[in-house]
Amino acid sequence: MAAVIAMLEEFRGLAPLTAEGSATRFSAQEWTPGGKPRHDVETSWDKGRVGAWIQTFTNGTVIVSFAVWIREVDESGYFDDLEAVYEQGKQALADFLPEIAESSLVSHLVEAEQTAADKDEFISLKKWTLDGRTLTAGVIQQDTDLPVMVVVALEEPGIV
Repeated sequence: MAAVIAMLEEFRGLAPLTAEGSATRFSAQEWTPGGKPRHDVETSWDKGRVGAWIQTFTNGTVIVSFAVWIREVDESGYFDDLEAVYEQGKQALADFLPEIAESSLVSHLVEAEQTAADKDEFISLKKWTLDGRTLTAGVIQQDTDLPVMVVVALEEPGIV
């Protein structure tokens, strides 16, 4: 997961965080493009067992996300013991959080309050602000037939 921390440190130097600038930093750090360009910018990246993607929204918000742990659905298309998978995800998150706490980012992080939307979206999470951006690390499952993942996301807010 050192690659994720290295990228977050790289993105800290981008002001503002843009899709183009993010893609340039991924390329410079030798991440492999995933072949999903949008507006001529590569938006999907891989390095080792970590996947990353860049999302840009019409209001100007840019989110760079990393999937640091993924548990795919069972052959049935679901999980036989969903609560056990959630617990595995919570443990994977707990195992990752010290990497953030022991990085050079820690002196720039301010713990942020979780919103109702955060609690609806995430099974478990930790949230900070980082130089006006939001850094979130959490366990997520977007639908019952999708994988459970530990995601780390850096969000540059757009025009409100």
